[in-house]
Amino acid sequence: MTDPRRQVPRTDAVLAELTAEVDTHGKDPVKAAIRTAQEQVRDGLITPDQVADHARAALRAAPRPVINATGVLVHTNLGRAPLSAAARAAVQAAAGTTDVEFDLATGARRRRGQSTLDALRAAVPAAQDAHVVNNNAAALLLCAIVLAGTRDILVSRGELVEIGDGFRIPDLLRSTGAHLRGVGTTNRTTVRDYTDAITGDTGFVLKVHPSNFVVSGFTSTPGVADLAGLGVPLVVDIGSGLLTPHPALPDEPDATTVLRAGASLVTASGDKLLGGPQAGLLLGAANLIERLRRHPVARAVRVDKLTLAALEATLRGPRPPVVSALEANLDDLTRRAERLAAALSERGIDAAVVASIAVVGGGGAPGVELPSAAVSLPESYAQPLRVGPTPVVGRTERGRCLLDLRSVPETDDDALLNAVLSVG
Repeated sequence: MTDPRRQVPRTDAVLAELTAEVDTHGKDPVKAAIRTAQEQVRDGLITPDQVADHARAALRAAPRPVINATGVLVHTNLGRAPLSAAARAAVQAAAGTTDVEFDLATGARRRRGQSTLDALRAAVPAAQDAHVVNNNAAALLLCAIVLAGTRDILVSRGELVEIGDGFRIPDLLRSTGAHLRGVGTTNRTTVRDYTDAITGDTGFVLKVHPSNFVVSGFTSTPGVADLAGLGVPLVVDIGSGLLTPHPALPDEPDATTVLRAGASLVTASGDKLLGGPQAGLLLGAANLIERLRRHPVARAVRVDKLTLAALEATLRGPRPPVVSALEANLDDLTRRAERLAAALSERGIDAAVVASIAVVGGGGAPGVELPSAAVSLPESYAQPLRVGPTPVVGRTERGRCLLDLRSVPETDDDALLNAVLSVG
């Protein structure tokens, strides 16, 4: 029998099928996509008759849309929080000319993104004012530059964290010229450690939520209320973007509770558990927010109109996908898995329903396990699913490829089914 890898279609033959793509993208990018698909045939990843479809899919978007079946709700490598339908529609509407910095009623200039800031303040009434920058690291950077300058920032040694890809908060803060002073020890820090370290040269106290690890055992750390009356500003980095308490995440700090406990400023992510676009949120005392907003560096880290539109739609609109996934009912997840597994089994594919454990991800809620249901396939499906026209990323465990449905919106079930069938 002839090896299908020897039947790679000719480039000109595939080009004839992709005339619309040539008109849209140009001949050279289309040929490059074809060559990539041809190599996938030679590697045995796809069949010869799939070259055109794979080339077409590769040209649709960069980065490409992916079905996240890993069970990690906020997957950093897959773009973290997926936007809601309302947020995507808002981005599309904002792509043209908008009133992002213009008052239609008066015809005068107004504060940039005013309606988004109004929505953020409405979501967190405990905040006197709010500001938005391009990510949480930028929010911390702005605080260090404006509130400390070359003075001291006090932070517990147990909170000098690395958050991923080698990025370390101490390095970020020192890069501004501020002097970082660690207090206490890795596992135990007391209020006295802070009070003993405060001098006339202290810019602020920083409290960082250790969002991607858990320290247990002989540990102690002061709460926000304990640090709120030390005579210097208290900046609390909650990380995950949770604005109000959530019953499924009792140990995850939220902006409302932290501000009510006495924090001067809270920094947080606009995506992750909030479920919006990548952004950095600054919430708290009006006088401090105004100082941050007026500093020249604020211009360098400001967000564009698309981010503002997506963030406002997330704040005002229906539950975003991350929240829906977090709150998904296990019985519903199991029902979906059974339907998919049955449909695959009818086509002769070795599919079964298995119990699974999902996680929040994105540095949020470490140690929290979310019961879930997954479709179990042979491990050999994992790579072909990743390189298919509709890429599906699952996870492999004990020789099986698991497609965890807690991280897959139910509206994607048919696309997931068709992606598996195309491999089988």
